[in-house]
Amino acid sequence: MSKFATPTFKIAFLHPRYWLTLLLVGVMYLISWLPYFIQFRLGQGLGRLAIKLIKKRGKTIARNLELCFPDMPKEERDAIARKNVDNTGLAMFETGMAWFWPDIRVKRHVRYEGFEHLEALEKQGKGALMIAVHSLNLELGGRAFGLKAPGVGVYRPNNNPCFDYFQFKGRVRSNKYLIDRKDVKGMLHALRNGEWVWYAPDHDYGRRRSTFAPLFAVEKACTTTGTSLLADASGCALVPFAMVRDTDSGQYTVKVFPPLDAFPHNDPDAAAAYVNKAIERSIMEAPEQYMWLHRRFKTRPEGEPSLY
Repeated sequence: MSKFATPTFKIAFLHPRYWLTLLLVGVMYLISWLPYFIQFRLGQGLGRLAIKLIKKRGKTIARNLELCFPDMPKEERDAIARKNVDNTGLAMFETGMAWFWPDIRVKRHVRYEGFEHLEALEKQGKGALMIAVHSLNLELGGRAFGLKAPGVGVYRPNNNPCFDYFQFKGRVRSNKYLIDRKDVKGMLHALRNGEWVWYAPDHDYGRRRSTFAPLFAVEKACTTTGTSLLADASGCALVPFAMVRDTDSGQYTVKVFPPLDAFPHNDPDAAAAYVNKAIERSIMEAPEQYMWLHRRFKTRPEGEPSLY
């Protein structure tokens, strides 16, 4: 289990300092009950408004796409960026869906592919590190995945304890339990006991426990070696998955891909490059739905200039 105590609602959360948080969560709850197509339109509008107010994020999206796809025509990159802005706004609404929708409503909007790979691992009693990417619908993806195959989430507590309570409660709805992202022993224990542990190694987490490996056209992307550590110490399978939304129908597909059977054990550098290839494949399932607003390439090798 996780090291941190399960968040509980406290009377202190009624203090005025948390009123904005309570208002935000209340609005998310109420909006979640609107018809999906209305939420979709509201999300698009919110994304377009936000990007006008926070222009720096729009520049980050454009720069990331330029770095990753330098040979792609600029018009095509711009089209992905515009769709990405819409999806960024919709992410808040999808978070409300993930936290507050009843199971039956989630199932109505989701279909599943590739879960036979997990069924085969379950028969072997083998745990799996589920390699996720930070798609903008990741919250809803975790909820939907758990309804089909409940597992263990890796979790970073929010600095706002009031918001953290609602975030934890929302994320654990279809999970068995959550583990603090710093609790490596907890993750290993879960994997050795045959659990599915959701893990997203696609972001730039800084120099600690990292190496530089290719990601798309960027030859030196700071990449966590945590994947290698967990796989080598537990002997688990590594299974990529992705959550993709069909814009026309509003239907989501949770796709589980075959296990990474050629994972290079006991070689963190080769493992980082190998996992990044799997991450690329997941991102390309719907590149416009990926979290391009994250400064993915902010950490550079010593002496190399910033890419932003």
